[in-house]
Amino acid sequence: MRHGKKVNHLGRTSSHRSAMLSNMATSLIMHKRISTTVAKAKSLRKYIEPLISKAKDDSTHSRRMVFSYLQDKEAVTELFREISQKVGDRPGGYTRILRTGFRVGDAAEMCMIELVDYNDNYTQNKGGKKAKAKSTRRGRGGKKKEDTVETIKEKVPIAEEVQAIEKIPVINETTATIEAEIVEEISTVEELPIVEEVSEIVETSKVEDVLVVGKVSEVVETPAAETETNTAEESTNEEKE
Repeated sequence: MRHGKKVNHLGRTSSHRSAMLSNMATSLIMHKRISTTVAKAKSLRKYIEPLISKAKDDSTHSRRMVFSYLQDKEAVTELFREISQKVGDRPGGYTRILRTGFRVGDAAEMCMIELVDYNDNYTQNKGGKKAKAKSTRRGRGGKKKEDTVETIKEKVPIAEEVQAIEKIPVINETTATIEAEIVEEISTVEELPIVEEVSEIVETSKVEDVLVVGKVSEVVETPAAETETNTAEESTNEEKE
């Protein structure tokens, strides 16, 4: 029976277990994420988080204490130089366990254990949700703050932009120039003697038509007179005979 036994020996002796956790801690420090079983990940979390807390105090004593656990100079350097700066503001909880399913061979529950501050995607998604402000149903009869100039500017930024746009005389200038151009064109059109020339042309064409009609009438009248004279001469000749 295992009443009161909180340490999971992981089926290994003490020396084997400490060597395994030391190697796993070194791998986690160098790669920032490793895949293992849930039981080993929980034991590793208890093993490495006190070492990360000691790394916040960059002293010779702290480095020697951490090196006695890790037995790796590169891992100690990475821990004190990079990770301690990254987790400086965090009071604890440096690792995260993400369960990934079950292993095929023996159905052991698998997971990924990672350093929290090195997973930007997960922290951004969680940090994007804002907590709703608590509201009460009872009324609060506090005095309302008077609107200062700064608050009015913050509330109505669009009105200022509209006023600034109205102050710009660009539209008025463009309309004035367009009106001036239209007036000049109208004046130039009025000055052209096109209508008078057209009227003169029409009048001259009418006179020419009248002359042509008179000539035609004369041509028509002349043969009629000749025929009359010829008939008169024939009648006189007949009488004489």
